[in-house]
Amino acid sequence: MRIKEILDERKMTQKELAAASGLTEATISMLVKNKRDTVNRQHIAQVAKALDITDFNMLFKFN
Repeated sequence: MRIKEILDERKMTQKELAAASGLTEATISMLVKNKRDTVNRQHIAQVAKALDITDFNMLFKFN
């Protein structure tokens, strides 16, 4: 996931993203660190909405 890169580009903290998305700081941290084997689609939707991203592909790195 590219959340860390996007946060850096926007000069936004994980704490600010947590507040804007309604997710916990722990959840945001795990998403940023790619510590999840599976990702809750609702969490991705909340992050995308908080970051004003309409194309979910922007949140992911594809090799």
